[in-house]
Amino acid sequence: MLKMMTFFQGLPGQQSVPGTLNFPGSPQKLPSVSESESEASMSEASSEDLVPPPEAVVAPDQEQQEAAKKKKPTVLSNMFSIFTKGKKKRGQPSLVEPPLVPESKPGLDGPIPTVEELKAALEQGRLEAARPLLVLEQEWRRRRRRRRRRLERRRWRPRAHGAGCSCGGASWRRVAAERLDTRPAAGAEGRSEAERIFQHLGCTVKEDLEAVVERLKPLFPAEFGVVATYAESYHQHFAAHLASMAQFELCERDTYLLLLWVQNLYPNDILNSPKLAEELQDVSLGSLLPPKQIRLLEATFLSSEAANVKELMARALEMESQHWAQDVAPLRLDGHCHSELAIDIIQIVSQGQAKAENITPDLGTQMKQVLLVELSVLLRSYQRAFDEFLERGKQLRNYRANIIANINNCLSFRTSMEQKWQILQDPRSYLLDPLSELKVHGFDALLQNLFMDLKPLFKRFTQTRWAAPEETLEEIVGMVEGRLPEFSELHDCFREELVEAVHLHLVKEYIIRLSKRRLVLKTAEQQQQLARHILANASVIQDFCTKNGSTATWLNPALPTLAEIIRLQDPSAIKIEVATYATCYPDFSKGHLNAILAIKGNLTNSEVKSIRNILDINTGAQQPSRSLFSLIKVG
Repeated sequence: MLKMMTFFQGLPGQQSVPGTLNFPGSPQKLPSVSESESEASMSEASSEDLVPPPEAVVAPDQEQQEAAKKKKPTVLSNMFSIFTKGKKKRGQPSLVEPPLVPESKPGLDGPIPTVEELKAALEQGRLEAARPLLVLEQEWRRRRRRRRRRLERRRWRPRAHGAGCSCGGASWRRVAAERLDTRPAAGAEGRSEAERIFQHLGCTVKEDLEAVVERLKPLFPAEFGVVATYAESYHQHFAAHLASMAQFELCERDTYLLLLWVQNLYPNDILNSPKLAEELQDVSLGSLLPPKQIRLLEATFLSSEAANVKELMARALEMESQHWAQDVAPLRLDGHCHSELAIDIIQIVSQGQAKAENITPDLGTQMKQVLLVELSVLLRSYQRAFDEFLERGKQLRNYRANIIANINNCLSFRTSMEQKWQILQDPRSYLLDPLSELKVHGFDALLQNLFMDLKPLFKRFTQTRWAAPEETLEEIVGMVEGRLPEFSELHDCFREELVEAVHLHLVKEYIIRLSKRRLVLKTAEQQQQLARHILANASVIQDFCTKNGSTATWLNPALPTLAEIIRLQDPSAIKIEVATYATCYPDFSKGHLNAILAIKGNLTNSEVKSIRNILDINTGAQQPSRSLFSLIKVG
């Protein structure tokens, strides 16, 4: 009773209350001036406030409060403004319980009793006299709880920015909506509306979540999961924006950007950024769009991008073809005729694949397969257009230069296929065959005049019955040597291939002259003399072509072995030589053998037949990878 009296005696003053009473009953609220202020301050707070574990905290000093008032609201200040309203200045008794004024209030049974009156009533058993005091006690307890809640909010307020933190899910959702729904500012010229929206959403999410990590996370216990809660709220709102945009028919660029943000930029550059990766590693946010919708968007992207690549490549080829027809001289680069076509085509294809790889590596792989098919179609069109030019452009001044430029193009195409797409590691002849045909047809056009000029010299072998083969061959080699500078603007690798084509032509034409059946030698001495001439000529041809870059070593046995067949007299030895020759040159037929054996006028018909039948034996030789005798027609 003494404690209770001491408590009531302290009511009119500003002292803190040392204890409480626990009387049964339903207390009624007693209003006061300070309470109305408290209620106004609390009217802004959420009903979902957290219960604070701490009991006391130091209030922010006046300088921090003044700086917070003057400072322009930061990214997160708007989110937490509900806790900054009604804040008392330094000096106000915000942390001291305001006095309970014992005024009468409807619902109370009369004025507050004095100590003597209360003591007398209790001694007489009239407990109802204590009811007004019970109301005051309950009011004090409610006001004490409110004060403690205000102290937690002040504790969690980021002092550097003057903002508070609402931990209610609804508040966080409102924050995400307010931040992400803001219309983006006008961006750089050329950006679409969708592009500016993507940029605004992505940058806002990243900046705000990083601000949560830096400024809010340190103020909350770990179990609050502040970063995860904000991330989920922003993620849901971001996803809602993209889902809404995906409902409309997007242009090709916006479809690409949508996929880029959903599949790459958002998960990698934002959620997995250095400041957020560790914070969000255990947060399952999922994809911004459903997998089915992503697959539909990817299919749309692949189709439209392949169509774009096809159109751009066709346009580049058309421009190149116009240059040929208009007799425009090709560029010269490092002493070589140069065309930009290969560079343009490779760049177009590479950019298309790179766009897909920017979204996901898997989509890049799919795009690669699609674009390689389109590239093969383009290369076949290129080869056909080049063939038409070879046929129609012979009278143009820059005819040969443009041929050389397009042959050189094959190197750029082939190098890119080997390095970037590793075409040679799998059998994709549909890509390489058009280039091989283009190169061969280009060589034929470049060498056509030379071969025409050599033809009369080769005819001289048979016209003179091989009387002076060394002098004739010297003229042939001299003519070839004088024309080789015409091919100097080819890349070195192609110049070597062209010399190989010359090497093949010289050997082929020499064999054709031997196969004309106009020379019949009846004695072994005559046959041996012709064999010596053939060996000498073969050595000259081989040395000349090798010196000028030919690596066609497979041609080296062609003439010496024929010379050996002509020199030998024993049919069995001839059979062995013929069998070996057929192994080196699988396209060596009975018709070719008959033409050579016709030179040996001392063989009987049965011996010729026996030697010829050796070619019927299956030696297991494969089809020739290079043609020699298939280029030689015999009657």
